[in-house]
Amino acid sequence: MRPGAPGGVSESQTIMAADPLIPAIADNGSLFAIGKMLAHEQGQKHLAISAFVFNGDRLLLQRRADCKYHSPGQWANSCCTHPHWGESVEAAAHRRLGEELGISLPLTHRAIVEYRAEVGHGLIEHEIVHVFEGRLANAALPLGFDRAEVAELRWATLDELAADIETSPNSYTPWLRIYLKRWGELALRLAA
Repeated sequence: MRPGAPGGVSESQTIMAADPLIPAIADNGSLFAIGKMLAHEQGQKHLAISAFVFNGDRLLLQRRADCKYHSPGQWANSCCTHPHWGESVEAAAHRRLGEELGISLPLTHRAIVEYRAEVGHGLIEHEIVHVFEGRLANAALPLGFDRAEVAELRWATLDELAADIETSPNSYTPWLRIYLKRWGELALRLAA
């Protein structure tokens, strides 16, 4: 059964029931498996992906569902996740776009960035993030998104996003605020 479907379970509920394994990064650069919650509780460096979906110069933003285990109700970039242990970052990006937003589209790998941020409830994201870019030709917002994961979607230009973050920073996830400050490192293209 699809998460968020009637009678289904959300990612947050699944995490609480079983701590999925994700790839963490040791001091020597090697990968090892660690439970997702444990990685966040310890602030262990781990792999992640962030997808940025554009329509022209507008970025698709998602507001995280209120039941998310961290950063609930805050706006984030189009899609974020962690690869499962043994899953490639590319496969994780495509999987999660389908699961969260109900979309499938070609993605281009643009950059790898590292950040560390407290995300509430004593949890820390210390991520090596693979940044992906995708384009939707249709300006209509995706309708098949998983409401157990995503509360709502909207489009915003970078100028609109920066202005709103300036006035309401706590409405946005720590990583999105970091990404905006370090936009040049993401190597994303605003024009198709």
